Parts: sequence; structure tokens; C-alpha cells
Amino acid sequence: MKHLVILNLTVVAGFMMLASSMFISCSTRETEENWISLFNGKNLEGWEIKIAGYELGENYANTFRVEDGVLLVCYDQYDQFDNRFGHIFYHQPFSHYKLRLEYRFYGEQAAGGGSWAQRNNGIMFHSQSAASMEFDQYFPVSVEAQLLGGLGEGHRPTGNICTPGTNVEVNGVRIYDHCIEADAPTFHGDQWVHFELVVYGDSLVHHIVEGDTVITYGNIRLEENGLPLKKGHIALQAESHPTAFRNIELLEISSE
Repeated sequence: MKHLVILNLTVVAGFMMLASSMFISCSTRETEENWISLFNGKNLEGWEIKIAGYELGENYANTFRVEDGVLLVCYDQYDQFDNRFGHIFYHQPFSHYKLRLEYRFYGEQAAGGGSWAQRNNGIMFHSQSAASMEFDQYFPVSVEAQLLGGLGEGHRPTGNICTPGTNVEVNGVRIYDHCIEADAPTFHGDQWVHFELVVYGDSLVHHIVEGDTVITYGNIRLEENGLPLKKGHIALQAESHPTAFRNIELLEISSE
């Protein structure tokens, strides 16, 4: 009888351990985040290029290219920038998601680029499509998470908001300024910076720099008609300063 009790206890313990492991396994599956890579590190598959003054898909002077697993914005084949503002759009629109990537500025600005565009790039989101851009249109209607690099001295925070053709509310107040400064650090030099964007349709957006939320806003509206802007494409800019991007990943999240 004593041996039977020990055996039964052993069996019960075994079942408990099995059940526990199954629960942990199921819980793990339920909480896994299904991040997808928007950039494969090999080529520009899935992305569409539009440069002001050029046809859709024409990659003037090899502006956008891939080297060593990094998406580069380059100007080594330019004589003058000449307002050739460019964007590279991910082909699929999104509404509710988290986006994360790393970026860094490097090299010298293209000749003829504006002083404001030095060490300046951006993530355009809720953007119109590349195909809907006018032939000579500089910037897509969108919201921009502005990426800035320091100029060696002074305060020049990254992670600001810019609003080409749109406007937003910050702390419940509608702001019509083109750019709104974030409470963010300045990054001098050419180091990689980790940036995250959390977007809940038109209602709420967070900019996160190196793990810290630097600005929150919402109630995104189109400037033209005041309608809510709930979804759109993601695009990276070419504004005259060489920029590198890597580890571009997205996680779709619930709209509820």
C-alpha cells in the first residue's frame, strides 16, 4: 500500500508538471509578438521610390540602395541636390502598429541642400501612396516622425513631429505649426539611434527614442478637409543628407 501511494503521488506530480508545462507553452504562444521585417537586408523588394521631378520607380543617381544589410540614402552620384526630394514607400498601408528601426547620419550633405536639411530625415506615416504623388511633389501628405542629428554643438532634439498636409493635437490642443519639438535628446556624431513609433489609427501616437517616450499626440486630421487620417503608407526620406537605416520591423496591433 505504501508503494502504491508513492506511485500515485509520482503519477500525480507528473501530470501536474505536464499540465504546467502545457500551460506555460500555451501562454507563451499567446503572448508572442509577430514582428515582421519590412526590409530584407538584401534589396529594396517591397518598397517603391518616388523622387520629385522623376517618374514613379526611377531611382535617380542610385539614391536608395542596399549595402552590407543596410538601406542607404546616398548622394555620391549627385552634382547638386537641386530639390530632388525623394521618398521610399513600403508598398502596404497600415493603421494600428508598432514600428521600430535604427538610423544614423553619416558623411557630408549633398551640395545645394538646405541648411535645415543637414542631418535631417524622417519616417513619414499615414502617408499617401507613392503612385498618388504628383510628378514634382516634394513631400507626401502624411505625418512625419522627424529624425535629426546634432551638428556638433547645441540642442537639436530628434523625434519631433512635422505635418505636411496634416495637423494634430498635443495635450488636447490642436497645433497648426509645421513642426512640433519633442522632449528628446540630441545625438551628435554618427552613432546608431533606436527609434520606435506606436500608432493607433488617427487617435494616438507615441514617439520613442532609445526606450523613452519623447512626445505623444493624436486626433490626426487632413489639412485640406479636416477628415481623420486613420491609415496610410510608411516612407523614409531623402532630403540631402546621407542616412542609413537597418532592422526595420513592424508589429500590427489590435484596433480595439
